[in-house]
Amino acid sequence: MQSSLLARPGAVAGRAPDQDVAGHYGDPLREQRTLLDIGGVVDRSHRGVLRVSGPDRLSWLHSLTSQHLTELAPGQWTEALVLSPHGHVEHHLALLDDGEATWVHVEPGTAPALAAYLDSMRFMLRVEVSDVTSSYAVLTVVGPQGRDVIVARDALDAAADDVGLPLAGHDAFEALRVAAGRPRLGFETDHRTIPHEIGWIGSAVHLDKGCYRGQETVARVHNLGRPPRRLVLLHLDGTEENLPPAHVPVELDGRAVGFLGTAVHHAELGPIALAVIKRQTPDDAHLSVAGMAAKAERLVDA
Repeated sequence: MQSSLLARPGAVAGRAPDQDVAGHYGDPLREQRTLLDIGGVVDRSHRGVLRVSGPDRLSWLHSLTSQHLTELAPGQWTEALVLSPHGHVEHHLALLDDGEATWVHVEPGTAPALAAYLDSMRFMLRVEVSDVTSSYAVLTVVGPQGRDVIVARDALDAAADDVGLPLAGHDAFEALRVAAGRPRLGFETDHRTIPHEIGWIGSAVHLDKGCYRGQETVARVHNLGRPPRRLVLLHLDGTEENLPPAHVPVELDGRAVGFLGTAVHHAELGPIALAVIKRQTPDDAHLSVAGMAAKAERLVDA
């Protein structure tokens, strides 16, 4: 759903799949600096929102996802994954319980598939899954008191103003995300991604919990080590103004050794990108992406 904040002065729509929110409001590099200096509020209302209600909701979600949720305190945000039977990442969830229901937000366009999967796993438990994307939206506050906020969609404009911080576009948010080495589903993942490769162990995967789909792969790779690939931060040479899209090959001596994730122009670091490359690729390798030279900085231990 297209955001009402796209009507603000200077708003320019983002690139797919973020085209329903503002990529920037006229000056993306200045908006990055504002987020770094004083913080700001970012419209992420294009993300899908689910509401899970019922007294069994936390124990049920605990059994289906990679995160320990049975003791999740009200008001506390956490992350979780839904994995395939072979341990590949299918969904990345940000979730919060308010004491009455669990609120989940996910990548644009993925809420219906996640809701369908969850609904198929209800059995006789006292839970109810609702896709409320049409009624609720996500704002992200960046700064010392940073947090995600889920608001009524028809109150999105007022909620953004009430934060008391300037609006920054989604491009600025993405630039800070890349610099911080935080992966995003669909950009730094493909159909073979396992959590260890991109640093989701710990933040989205709890290693001391009971059985869930895909746990065998998580435990095996954790105990034996050596995941096949690893997340890196690429410093690009800047010879091309237009940065390549996600999933362009990363090459070493003309051979593909991985794929590009998100590439951005960072206000302080210049052109940078996240990428997923083969574990054995040397740290000092001279890589290239779409004709640009690239140097990798390790983010996830090989």
